[in-house]
Amino acid sequence: MIWPAEAIWEAVSPLLPGFTVEVLPEIDSTNTELMRRAHAGQIEPVLLVAERQTAGRGRLGRDWSSETLTQGRTLTFSLGLPLAPADWSGLSLAVGLSVVQSLHPQLRLKWPNDVWLHDRKLAGILIETASVGQTRYVVIGVGINMVAPDATGLRTLPAGLREVLPQVRAPDVLEHLMLPLVQAVQRFGMLGFAPLVGAFAARDVLQGREVVCSDGLTGMARGVDASGALLVHTASGVRKITSAEVSVRPVSLGDDQPQ
Repeated sequence: MIWPAEAIWEAVSPLLPGFTVEVLPEIDSTNTELMRRAHAGQIEPVLLVAERQTAGRGRLGRDWSSETLTQGRTLTFSLGLPLAPADWSGLSLAVGLSVVQSLHPQLRLKWPNDVWLHDRKLAGILIETASVGQTRYVVIGVGINMVAPDATGLRTLPAGLREVLPQVRAPDVLEHLMLPLVQAVQRFGMLGFAPLVGAFAARDVLQGREVVCSDGLTGMARGVDASGALLVHTASGVRKITSAEVSVRPVSLGDDQPQ
């Protein structure tokens, strides 16, 4: 597969001096590799793309091993760069918002880090950071299903981007995403999540739905606050849920069958 590494470098390098693009045929995890490099003192801005990922990781330590990363069925990449926001809260939401705004109007965001299509998971985001001296380095991992994988064993049914963009290819998606994503991350670094609350609300799949948290809390999702915390209206009042505390899912899914 031919990747637009040079075009991406030309678009992004004016914003990120020292930026490089690497495409690997196979790796355990793009996030793991960039975290290894960061801990070894390598904190230059980089985009790392894997054609096949053998030990991918999701939020809360979940495995995301995937044989479907071959033949362009999934796009997996990690963006690493130094970042120094006043508040890190809401970064995964800002990244998700940039992804859906770049890809398709039908895509929605499921707090805190998933992209959904018709109540099925199309993409996931994993944010990790490392402190290297006085520098904080962030690794932003994104995995997008181009074609929906086998749903066996998955709690949430998967979706594929080609359901709404039938002819799209992984390299084209990567090129289309990268400059807006870098711009969004840099804006977040300066302004935080607060300016994005309204835009997130327009794509919020949980808004107005009954949700259940992994700690047993149930209630009605009422959007997010300026820090990106999920607001859940419960019998005892409004609770603020942070991504570090719980996993949240709708109580019922109205459109969870493949279409």
